[in-house]
Amino acid sequence: MEFRELFPLWDRLSADEQRQISESLVYRRFDKGTLIHDGSADCSGLMMVAEGQLRAFILSEDGREISIYRLFERDVCLFSASCVFRSIQFSVHVEAEKDSGVWMIPAELYHRLMERSAALANYTNELMASRFSEVMWLMEQILWKSFDKRLAACLLEESAIAEGMRLTLTHEQIARHLGTAREVVTRMLRYFSDEGMVRLSRGSVELADEKRLRALAEA
Repeated sequence: MEFRELFPLWDRLSADEQRQISESLVYRRFDKGTLIHDGSADCSGLMMVAEGQLRAFILSEDGREISIYRLFERDVCLFSASCVFRSIQFSVHVEAEKDSGVWMIPAELYHRLMERSAALANYTNELMASRFSEVMWLMEQILWKSFDKRLAACLLEESAIAEGMRLTLTHEQIARHLGTAREVVTRMLRYFSDEGMVRLSRGSVELADEKRLRALAEA
C-alpha cells in the first residue's frame, strides 16, 4: 500500500512537504525474525507498517527481553527515530514478527518537517504520548499483577492477533514477550493445562477454556 494512503496527515501537508517525503521515502521488506531497529545505537528513521507485523521490545542488562507493544498495518514507530527525540532515554528494539513491508522516512527529514509543521508536531506528540501510555500500562502489569494473570492476558492477546485458539508459540517466545525465564512459563502453562484452561503440544498452545482465562486475566 502506498505511503500517502497510510499516513493520516498526508493531505494536511504542503505540496513541498509531500514532495520532500516522496523523494526520501524508502520501502523495505523484512523477513520474519529480522531485527529492524537495534536500540539507541540505531536511528533508522520513522517507520510505518505497510503490511505484516512488528514487535517492539526492550532488553534488560542481562539480555532478557520484554515486549512493549506490537505494530500492525498503518501503525507508526517513532522510537526507530529516537535520535531526534531528546525525551527518549531508553533503547527500544524492533523486529519483524511476520514477513513485513515498511515505509521509512529518514530521521533528519522527519525532524525538520516536524519543526515546520504544527499538524505534524501535534500528531507526533499524540503518538508519543500514546506509546508512553502503553509502556506505563505494561510497567503497572509487571509491578502489580501476578504472573498467572499476566500469562493469561498474554495468551488471550495472542489469540486475538492470530484470530484462533491455537497459538504457534514456543515457551521461549512467550517468555520473551513477558520478560521472564522459559522455565517460569513452562511451569505456569503446565498448571493451566492441569486446570483444563489450555492444551499443550510441541511448539504450540491451544486455548481450551477462554472464559476461565479471561476471568483470571481480569481478576
